[in-house]
Amino acid sequence: MRIVIALGGNALLRRGEPMTADRQRENVQVACRQIALIAPDNQLVIAHGNGPQVGLLALQGAAYAPDGVYPLDVLGAQTEGMIGYMIEQELGNVLPANTPLATLLTQVEVDPADPAFAMPTKPIGPVYPREEAERLGSEKRWSMAVDGEHFRRVVPSPRPQRILEILPIRWLLDHGCVVICAGGGGIPTVQDEQQRLHGIEAVIDKDLCSALLAETLQADLLLIATDVDAAYTDWGTAQQRAVAQAHPDELERLPFAAGSMGPKVQAACEFARHTGKDAVIGALEDIEAIIEGRAGTRISVTTLGLFYR
Repeated sequence: MRIVIALGGNALLRRGEPMTADRQRENVQVACRQIALIAPDNQLVIAHGNGPQVGLLALQGAAYAPDGVYPLDVLGAQTEGMIGYMIEQELGNVLPANTPLATLLTQVEVDPADPAFAMPTKPIGPVYPREEAERLGSEKRWSMAVDGEHFRRVVPSPRPQRILEILPIRWLLDHGCVVICAGGGGIPTVQDEQQRLHGIEAVIDKDLCSALLAETLQADLLLIATDVDAAYTDWGTAQQRAVAQAHPDELERLPFAAGSMGPKVQAACEFARHTGKDAVIGALEDIEAIIEGRAGTRISVTTLGLFYR
């Protein structure tokens, strides 16, 4: 099978952990040992999150040159290279020695007329006290939003339209390579009036980009790996229930948190609806059972209704 695996941020850095290179590598090692279990006889494409890493680079850049912070597209490219390097190396340590692996910086085109540009919602970077947030917002023309007792910069999160490196990704897959790409939702780019490509200050949702990647590659399965074993209704309450299987229309009727499970459900439903293939949301440690249909929340257009575990 051709499988696109969307690694959640927990595969690299769990909530509350120090953002050190050693800790991230330890988490990548765990993720890669699981991915290696399904590598035989499958074509694998691995996408990943990069939110904490971009935030750290933004902090470091601000400390070095407060008035010259690197733009988000450059920070995205830096983190794609760093995280891809770790995944590629650790996968190489657990797969057969002759397994080809490649990390590709991935530019993703978005529509400059996307409504998201008028409503920035994606928080990035450090928190600021009110006065500093107001100053930065005025000086840099940043949009700032309340984050607890502080403020954070928010940027647009437009929908991905086209993955520019799709041809080399497909070529590498066809030649037996495990491909790591589309990190953090890809590097957001637009074409200007002269058809010149350039990066923009935005963040593309990683799961929506992974769904587009899987659809464009005609993948047989989209696996959205997260830190829970399924999509749950009434999450965090005594009434929570794990969804085992669902038709996209049925799953989309349920309320899921916009900042966590919501985008994953949306991406899975769109992939299943557009392709007729299955998408699964589940825990990385269950990866073999997910492939065999015994774990996770499976979204399929052939499922009539919604079923709980």
